[in-house]
Amino acid sequence: MLTVIALTPSAPVLVPELAGAAAAEVADFRTAALTVATQLPDRWIAIGVGAAEEVIGPQARGTFAGYGVDVGVTLSPDAESTVRALPLCALVAGWLRGLANPAARAEVRVYRADLGADTAVARGRDLRAEIDAADGPVGVLVVADGANTLTPPAPGGYDPEAAAVQAALDDALAAGDAAALTRLPAGVVGRVAYQVLAGLAGPGPHAARELVRGAPYGVGYFAGVWVPGPAGGSVATGGLDPAGGSVATGGSTE
Repeated sequence: MLTVIALTPSAPVLVPELAGAAAAEVADFRTAALTVATQLPDRWIAIGVGAAEEVIGPQARGTFAGYGVDVGVTLSPDAESTVRALPLCALVAGWLRGLANPAARAEVRVYRADLGADTAVARGRDLRAEIDAADGPVGVLVVADGANTLTPPAPGGYDPEAAAVQAALDDALAAGDAAALTRLPAGVVGRVAYQVLAGLAGPGPHAARELVRGAPYGVGYFAGVWVPGPAGGSVATGGLDPAGGSVATGGSTE
């Protein structure tokens, strides 16, 4: 049974050893990410994007060495001894698990970053059916970033329309608006993960809570919690107007 959905950035800078002098600048995001992770039960399924679709089991062990510092992570307390290459979403999930709930076991579902919206939503519905058929409580951790084009020094360069897109994304996550997530444009780095979330939580969560939003280094970060409602219903898809000043409400936030 799906009990809670935690939302966290997919950012190596959350790890203090990797952040260096920037550790204080992202302290609020680190605290929020750890806080939402503590809401998850002992079984986690993390959602993220990568170059290829894969399922990474709880025996996996990895390291942030590719990001500059050899900070090891595991997806369970009894992970294998061999270190393997893991996508960033799995590394962040493992790091959070080790600090927030070392007894937890995490599995990571990696989705291709080029999936279409309809396919991603369908993947989310399939995952929800799988979770609801499982014994015991299951929590989902969505590891994803927003736009990476919010300032001139941003990793993706600067897009003057990105601020409106990011604001719409943040508002949708804060309001539990699953329908708005299906309309995200390709410029959102974690678009597919958020659209899998839309299918997973469709037609919307029972409640949604924002802990923090912002864009250090020109990348949109959001941390929050969704309390899932009953599965079922459809989520409409369509184009998002990045210049729009408001986001339509979807799921209940009562």
